[in-house]
Amino acid sequence: MTHRLSLWLLTGGLLLTQPGRSQELHVELREAGTNASFRGLSVVNDEIAWASGTKGTVVKTLDGGRTWKLFTVPGMEQADFRSIYAFDGRKAIIANVGSPGHILRTEDGGERWTTVYTNTDPETFVDGVAFWNEQEGIAYGDPIKGRMLMLKTIDGGLSWQELESSPRLEPGEASFAASGTGIRCFGDSDILVCTGGTVSRLWHSADKGVTWTSRQPPVVQGKSSTGIFSVAVDGRWMAVGGDFQDEALHTNHHFYSDDQGKTWQTPRVTARGYRECVEFLGHRLWLAAGPSGVDLSRDDGITWSAFSDTKGLHVIRKARTGTRVLAAGSQGTILRLR
Repeated sequence: MTHRLSLWLLTGGLLLTQPGRSQELHVELREAGTNASFRGLSVVNDEIAWASGTKGTVVKTLDGGRTWKLFTVPGMEQADFRSIYAFDGRKAIIANVGSPGHILRTEDGGERWTTVYTNTDPETFVDGVAFWNEQEGIAYGDPIKGRMLMLKTIDGGLSWQELESSPRLEPGEASFAASGTGIRCFGDSDILVCTGGTVSRLWHSADKGVTWTSRQPPVVQGKSSTGIFSVAVDGRWMAVGGDFQDEALHTNHHFYSDDQGKTWQTPRVTARGYRECVEFLGHRLWLAAGPSGVDLSRDDGITWSAFSDTKGLHVIRKARTGTRVLAAGSQGTILRLR
């Protein structure tokens, strides 16, 4: 769909200065041809991106988000695909929430999908998927029999094996499949995974999931609706969350650490309440999104200000290669931010 509505924010857009050039960060609303709710988003480069969500829906762009091609995965019309990882314009991985849990893979641009993993345990709930490279990746989910569901692939998602070394969680400790950003693979072998609920922690592995340590930021917790919803890394660890039943809560929902989670600091000016996704854009610039809008930091998360009041956004992603930034949310909302 090519209908376009440009929304210039912060008095004509935000001027970003990058080495050798200046660039305006603004919002363009795009139609994806569906009213599905998107929580999965994977931006490969400046041209290729995929999104996934309710009603078995997957969409793909090959022109930087200007137009989108719509797919409904056959036999999965009632599935909610909250996790997606795209390798290029032809290959991608999706996973649904709930039981039975499935991971599917396409090699022909979304026309056909092959189920590569199924878990019929009634507690199955996949929360996110991330990769270090084209071959090695991790999928994680809520605990089964007290241990976090954690799956690893070493063949680009063709097969998945459960990790027996996954963390053992406390009663009431689980995860949120709010934006697919509760897991981050970074460096050559590091993983960060968020948990929330009655106990909320960041779980870190420096050896691709063989061993784990936990860090506990002073985030609001104690209820099934509370905790860390998203984490992002660029040297600094940034964690956001709150209470999705109390979106206006302005305390204990946003923290950063410069020492791998040993100590945590609160921004001098925080984001506007509950946020379920945080993304690093480069050059000290971060965005945090939630149902009530998007907030911006230009100083590495020390202070935040309102960027957009667009409602219902769940996820923001920057291209793994390039500068493209996209956001997605309810009612088929797709935004081009850069």
